[in-house]
Formats: sequence, structure tokens, C-alpha cells
Amino acid sequence: MASTLRDSKSVLVDRAQRQMSRLFDDVQLTTRQKLALTCRIAFDGGHDSGLAGQISARGQQFGTYYTQRLGLGFDEITETNLLLIDEDLHVLEGEGMPNPANRFHSWIYRARQDVNCVIHTHSLHTAALAMLEVPLVISQMDTTPLYDDCAFLKEWPGIPVGNEEGEIISAALGDKRAILLAHHGQLVTGTTIEEACNLAVLIERAARLQLLAMSAGDIRPLDPELAREAHDWTSTEQRSKANFAYYARRALRNHPDCVSGMVEL
Repeated sequence: MASTLRDSKSVLVDRAQRQMSRLFDDVQLTTRQKLALTCRIAFDGGHDSGLAGQISARGQQFGTYYTQRLGLGFDEITETNLLLIDEDLHVLEGEGMPNPANRFHSWIYRARQDVNCVIHTHSLHTAALAMLEVPLVISQMDTTPLYDDCAFLKEWPGIPVGNEEGEIISAALGDKRAILLAHHGQLVTGTTIEEACNLAVLIERAARLQLLAMSAGDIRPLDPELAREAHDWTSTEQRSKANFAYYARRALRNHPDCVSGMVEL
């Protein structure tokens, strides 16, 4: 006999969140493993643009972070070939050099103590939308984690190698988790690697949906109250963990070389 059919939405939401808290624990992966998997997930998710883009995560020591080596594509990143660098892009661990554009990551980490992972790519559909100088519009349920959580930088400041670009991009991001960069691409952040990875997958899908919808007619807005409710419901730590575990399992099937040893997810 059903006993929940007259329960309110708030009661059901609370019950589901408690269940997810019990069921979705942290995956037993190191920061290097999570970052390597994120590179492969991004590659499979349409974020491949040659050597353009950077993915980074804070290291254990303040002012340090892991990132990929310049010259390797996302599909070539493993837990063993990642670099550990400082804010001045000096290599502390690993061989080679980071992308000089990693400089603006240093600015974001300085400005946002809550950010532990930054993913910047020139994914196909976000880059296409950026060419139109049009902000990201969230009007579909699956992409609501980005509702009112994606900034827009309309003016292209040029190649992000100087400190000026770091100041501009970090200021434009503000307190949001994502930003669309006109004539450039996208950037997402997360308090965890899992959260940032999930948002990177979503922002490319959101841009693709927007371009498809724009080609067919006028995009209709979401009800703001319902959209904010969906944003919060789909932005929990437990959902980030569950989504990342799924994406990671899929990446491991396609790229078993990216991590060492056996991984259970």
C-alpha cells in the first residue's frame, strides 16, 4: 500500500536528499586520478580543440595546482603526466611546461577561495555561441544547475596569457560557477573536481540546445522561482558525485590507460 502519495514536494525532496547522502559516497580516487578522468570525460564530451583549454585543481599546498602539460591533448592525460605548478606557473612536479594561459587560473584561485577546480575549454557549441556575443540562456530542466549561475564576458580581451586577462576574467566570473567568454569559449568552476566536471558537460550541452532552439524559434524563459528550485535540487554534492562516477566509468571503458591500477566506481 502506497504511503507517500499525499506527501508534499518539500517532504519528498528532503527524503530523496537524505537517501542520496547515504548512498553516494566519495569515490576512492586521488586528485590526480580525478583530474585525469576529467580530461578524458571532457574530450569525449565535445571539449576537444587540439591543445586549447586547461583543466586544473588545487594542490595540497596553498598557491599550487595540478594541470596538464602543454603539448598533450585531453585524450593523452594520465595521472602520471600531470604537472604540479605554482601561481607563477613554475613546475614543482613533473616534466615539461604548463599552458601559459594557465595564468588566469591563478587569478581565479586567488579571488575565489571556494573554487578547487577550474575547467576552461573551447568546446564546439560554447565557442559557436560565443561568436554571436550572446549570453547562455537556460531554458531546459537538465541544464538548470547553470540557471543564474553563468556570467558573460562580452568583450574579448585577447589571448589570456597576461595578468590583465586574469583580472578581467576573474572579475567577470564574480561569484558564479561558470562564464561564457565571447569569441573564446567557456569556463566552469567547482568546489570539487566532480562538480566542475559535471558543469563542463552541462555547459556544452546547454549551448548546443540553445543554438538548436534559436534556429527553430524564440526561446521561452523558465519561471524564475521554479528554475531556482531546480538549480538547487540538481546542484547538490551528492548529484555531482553520482554524475561524475557515471562519466568516469564511461571514460574508463574508452580510456583505460588514464589511471593506474584497478579503479572501482
